[in-house]
Amino acid sequence: MNEQPMYVAFIGNPNCGKTTLFNAYTGANLKVANWPGVTVEKKEGPYAFKGQSFRLVDLPGIYSLTSYTMEEKVARQYIMGDEVSVIVDVVDASCLERNLYLALQLIEMGRPVVVALNMMDIVEERGMEIDLHRLPEVLGVPVIPVSARKKTGLDVLMHAVAHHGEAGREPDRLEHHHAKGEGHHHHDHHKDHAVVYSDDIEDKIDLLEERLLEKWPDMVNVRWHAIKILEDDEEVMRQHPIDTSDILERSYETDIINQKYDFIEEVVQECLFNKEAKSERTDRVDRVLTHTVWGIPVFLGIMALVFFFTFTVGDFLKGYFEAGLDILSGAVSGALEAIHVSPVLESLVVDGVIAGVGGILTFLPNIFILFLALAVLEDSGYMARVAYVMDGLMSRLGLSGRAFIPMLLGFGCTVPAIMASRTLENRRDRMKTILITPFMSCSARLPIYVLLSELFFGRYAMLAAYSMYVIGLAVAILVALVVHLIDRQSNSNRLLIELPEYKTPNGHTIAIYVWEKVKEYLTKAGTTIFVASLVLWAVMNFGPGGLVDAEHIGNSFGASIGHAVAPLFAPAGLGYWQIVLSLIAGIAAKEVVVSSMSILFGVSNVNSAAGMSAMAAGLGAMGFTALNAYAMMVFCLLYIPCAATIGIIRKETGSWKWTIFAIMFQLAVAYVMAALVFQIGSLLV
Repeated sequence: MNEQPMYVAFIGNPNCGKTTLFNAYTGANLKVANWPGVTVEKKEGPYAFKGQSFRLVDLPGIYSLTSYTMEEKVARQYIMGDEVSVIVDVVDASCLERNLYLALQLIEMGRPVVVALNMMDIVEERGMEIDLHRLPEVLGVPVIPVSARKKTGLDVLMHAVAHHGEAGREPDRLEHHHAKGEGHHHHDHHKDHAVVYSDDIEDKIDLLEERLLEKWPDMVNVRWHAIKILEDDEEVMRQHPIDTSDILERSYETDIINQKYDFIEEVVQECLFNKEAKSERTDRVDRVLTHTVWGIPVFLGIMALVFFFTFTVGDFLKGYFEAGLDILSGAVSGALEAIHVSPVLESLVVDGVIAGVGGILTFLPNIFILFLALAVLEDSGYMARVAYVMDGLMSRLGLSGRAFIPMLLGFGCTVPAIMASRTLENRRDRMKTILITPFMSCSARLPIYVLLSELFFGRYAMLAAYSMYVIGLAVAILVALVVHLIDRQSNSNRLLIELPEYKTPNGHTIAIYVWEKVKEYLTKAGTTIFVASLVLWAVMNFGPGGLVDAEHIGNSFGASIGHAVAPLFAPAGLGYWQIVLSLIAGIAAKEVVVSSMSILFGVSNVNSAAGMSAMAAGLGAMGFTALNAYAMMVFCLLYIPCAATIGIIRKETGSWKWTIFAIMFQLAVAYVMAALVFQIGSLLV
């Protein structure tokens, strides 16, 4: 096998199936989403084909190489470097017109390009046909039909990549069908370039090429640099400054864009047939899902359905986990007693580790169902519609419509949601979005909702938990409105987002996404929650006088901390030292709130019938009612984010001052909202 790997860059428009194709080759566990901005940094994976080793690089999904957004900058900088050998431009064959613009820009760069014509199965379903002989003739590069979802055409594509990346290989022959005498330009550029511009622009390109080569004789992609100078590209003009005062009177960017699209129209007319047979299913569905009035209610209804399945199916599967945990707890306890292990060590293992970590694992079925539902919605193309529907509302809040994308991601995990704010061009928008995104209810809070709602709300448990997601969204919008009124700066950047065709979710893609989330949950249970459970067990079983037994737990360090802070939380219905201590522990990770309550109330399997009964009895003895439980759910929804989120806020803002402000602000909002719920509820009940 060749020891020197060939670096292959995968690039394409968002939603073109690029990452799915990348996964098909490498098996890399990357998330595939239906909105731009998820793949912020390039991802690499190894691949071997017929004795040749490759390093495949998954670049961000972009529409052009104009270098305006962070994704475009990342992609362009990598492609212009010396590392990449071949560029694979993944093109959505069902949307040929839109995808060819980036392809033409890549071809103009003078680097080896292979077009992967993806989603050919969708083209066939719609009754369309693409002339696969004529298309490579007019583009001058190999065009390989593939289906990333069905994993067809992969070997042919990689064979083309290996062949096209050979050193010194001549470019493919171009065959244009232009009428003779169409232009008077002294160079016949149609022999050498896919896109040939008007004579006026071609004259300027020739002059700029001559001037560039005078200063940089070894420049390999001189035509591309000349075109970028015509477009007034800041980066190219800064890196390669030349005198253009006698050549350029203005920016020719608009002219070049228009002429590229004129050429694309010619290509489509020559190579794409039966376009009128395109299915109208997407348009019919979108009349409802993206309706200005019904769009948001439909979204809320779909999320309610998600939570119905999360509770019903999740609770059914959870029963098996509960039974397993009971068996494990009893077996471990019996084994430790049989070998006469110290009661302290037995308590640590059974009441600390198993009660803490095991109690969290019983919620795994609920987490699994939630992520499965979200993955289906994303891969089907629906989540992009949600961002589109919310665009008008976000713009009225002084934010770019793109700001709702991180908020949507917040339903899964706040950490990548905060990172997704990088896609916002305006720093002011990024800071506002980082401030409000943690109010979206992440999956880590779900165990809290499941426990408290099932303990106190019976058959209305699903509704109580679902209300947390609505409240989180409402609070985020309200905070954004208040900040906008204070800031008094409008934002005219409306959301430009592709609404992809609806498609049947890909099982492989969904499996990768769900497994990544479940693995992340299990990893957290084995690390953060494990350590937190041990620490909490220690502060509950030791005090100033040493070891504390169960009957005198009030003398422990934990009880002392809880008693000191509890009075501050009484107005919010949370003035119990056990509750306060659980909330403090939850700063490490929100799931720790549940594991902490299991330890504090001595419940080894909180999700079992016996565990639920014991927990309800312990809370009831304190006077903790359904109203207190709902106030606690609201507080957990809104208060200080987990330690990982705090770290990413610091990294993204670059300011501890802002991070501390965000923490204190969220704590204040949570306290006020929980207090309002409890105080108003006390008057009504």
